[in-house]
Amino acid sequence: MGEFELIRHFFAAAPCAQGGDGVALGIGDDCALLELPAGEQLAVSTDTLVAGVHFPAVCDPSLLGQRSLAVAASDLAAMGATAIGFTLALTLPEVSADWLQAYAQGLQRMAHRCRMSLIGGDTTRGPLSITVTVFGRVPAGQALRRDGARPGDLLCVGGNLGNAAGALPLVLGERQAPVEQAQALLAQYWSPMPQLTLGQLLRGQATAALDVSDGLLADCGHIARASGVALEVNQHQVPVSTELEAFLGRDAAVHAALTGGDDYVLAFTIPAAQHQALQLPGFIHVHVIGRVLDGQGVTLRDRQGRDITPTQRGYQHFRETP
Repeated sequence: MGEFELIRHFFAAAPCAQGGDGVALGIGDDCALLELPAGEQLAVSTDTLVAGVHFPAVCDPSLLGQRSLAVAASDLAAMGATAIGFTLALTLPEVSADWLQAYAQGLQRMAHRCRMSLIGGDTTRGPLSITVTVFGRVPAGQALRRDGARPGDLLCVGGNLGNAAGALPLVLGERQAPVEQAQALLAQYWSPMPQLTLGQLLRGQATAALDVSDGLLADCGHIARASGVALEVNQHQVPVSTELEAFLGRDAAVHAALTGGDDYVLAFTIPAAQHQALQLPGFIHVHVIGRVLDGQGVTLRDRQGRDITPTQRGYQHFRETP
């Protein structure tokens, strides 16, 4: 099956490739054309997933289809953007109709959940890797950024952390767990739901935001650095699920929540005066976990206020080994 036949058969005919709000022209030409309402800006982000690095080389392609779009769309949520569409660049070691059909089905499910249209892409031969570029829109001047946190702000997260990191031994076949535990952890790894609605609700309220992909402490460091402030995280306030705690034990669950990554939950700062807003229905899963201070860097504190910041704060690509 040639490249163009592959695209037509598995992707161009998919429901998510039939256009949508903001898409003037989708698959079928040299470029897609997007339409933005007056007064809005285009938000764009690209994520690449490589077999053996970001996911097991042997895995369910349907789950991989969901994950590959979800992790990219999470960047739109972190900016407070409304999703429009995405492109897919797929590098395959071989053409397998069964694999492609399952992958396309998973991709379609996540596209439907995120209300996104597939608007173009590319295929080529080589080691399995997936590159997704997402497009969204946000009112001019209202995009959530990393550089607005100010001393006195509260530090918050949009839900439980650590489930995806806890799922890794299950994904790799190194451990087993009771069904109810395994389902909760694996769902966060394979099908994280980008917090697009929360991101949009935070426009005009949050002073800084990002999605937690490389570990809470590591990603909070990005906000601290961009904003020129210090962030203080209270370990006992970091939310973990009952399933993760039952699977790993309390200490290991908290460690996974702090440094594990792959959560795709929003972390953000908000003025203390806006605390009441966190009681509204759209913020039901939000937890206050710390505060913004004068200074620099990220500090983790225990219940007694002691500094217990670990040396390893999250996942790093290309980290040198001794």
